[in-house]
Amino acid sequence: MSRIGKKPVDIPSGVDVKLLESTIQVKGPRGELSWSFPQGTSVSVRDNKVLVERADDLKKTRALHGLTRSLIANMVQGVTQGYQRVLDITGVGYRAQVQGNKITFSLGYSHPVEFNLPQGISAAIDPKQTQITLTGVDKQKIGQIAANLRSLRSPDAYKGKGVRYSGERLKLKVGKTGKK
Repeated sequence: MSRIGKKPVDIPSGVDVKLLESTIQVKGPRGELSWSFPQGTSVSVRDNKVLVERADDLKKTRALHGLTRSLIANMVQGVTQGYQRVLDITGVGYRAQVQGNKITFSLGYSHPVEFNLPQGISAAIDPKQTQITLTGVDKQKIGQIAANLRSLRSPDAYKGKGVRYSGERLKLKVGKTGKK
């Protein structure tokens, strides 16, 4: 059996978990999430714990057992604590500004780049306008938005200029050497 799939997910106080056929809904102080779990897995709520069990030992079902439990645990953590992802903007003149649910970037292109944030995701920018903090309840959505923002101007291989995840380490290439 899956080691991760066997572990129960504790439900903290203030979180409400509902099961509707093959859908689980988690509601907490920060928001509400729902997800349709795959066939072959069954989810039950007992004694303030969510238990995930599988119907058979097929390879596909075994693979989905631990995944289902992890996604439910991420939902519970998202509605209680939330998730955040920090991005750094490196480069002379590179900056960002937030206006409502839209981020406007100046990334060395001939035009400003505008990025609309989806509902449920908020962004904050530090006073130097070089660090973006994304916050929300859905871990997958936060990660996807961070990846989309990074792809607007990925860090280049020689100087490292661009948008990168905070704490991301880059191995910079050496430039050309002069003639002797």
